[in-house]
Amino acid sequence: MATATAGVRKHLTDINEWQRLGEANIFPPESRLELINGEILEMAPIGCNHAGHVKRLNNRLSALAFGKAILSVQDPLQLGDLSEPEPDFMLLKPSDDFYSSRHPTADDVLLLIEVADSSLSFDQNQKLRLYASHNIPEYWLMNLNDSCVEVYRQPHGDCYGEKTTLRIGDSVTLSQINQLTINIADIL
Repeated sequence: MATATAGVRKHLTDINEWQRLGEANIFPPESRLELINGEILEMAPIGCNHAGHVKRLNNRLSALAFGKAILSVQDPLQLGDLSEPEPDFMLLKPSDDFYSSRHPTADDVLLLIEVADSSLSFDQNQKLRLYASHNIPEYWLMNLNDSCVEVYRQPHGDCYGEKTTLRIGDSVTLSQINQLTINIADIL
């Protein structure tokens, strides 16, 4: 007996359809979804350790970046027509309306940070390639599993030309705001 196999087709969506789905309340309000390369992905719930590190980042960087950048915490970032991730933390170029008329794009990003424990592999691979391909100038991955911060700079293609791993005791100066230096112990 022969069995028939139907070709499985994946439906990819774009930013316009993604936004219409949101406006139509297709997904429950508590859903943690991101549009990555046309695919709607369900993200893992945020645990206490992850949430605490995002709060620590927000607390420390709000004082250091005051007047130099706009802080964005778990807000949408429009990357082309097929991606709208919600990074854990971003420092954005100043904008008079604080991005109330549009979501920021890659050109607006000074620093993007993802906090990772259960999402580590995804953030080190898919998210890294996404951010590099859109020329995010500086991507930090707070690797909670290994107690370090992976700093990626010099995007080209879908990778970064420079990677530095920092631990407690180290400090780093932002490439886009060179008067802003952060002690890793303050955020890790």
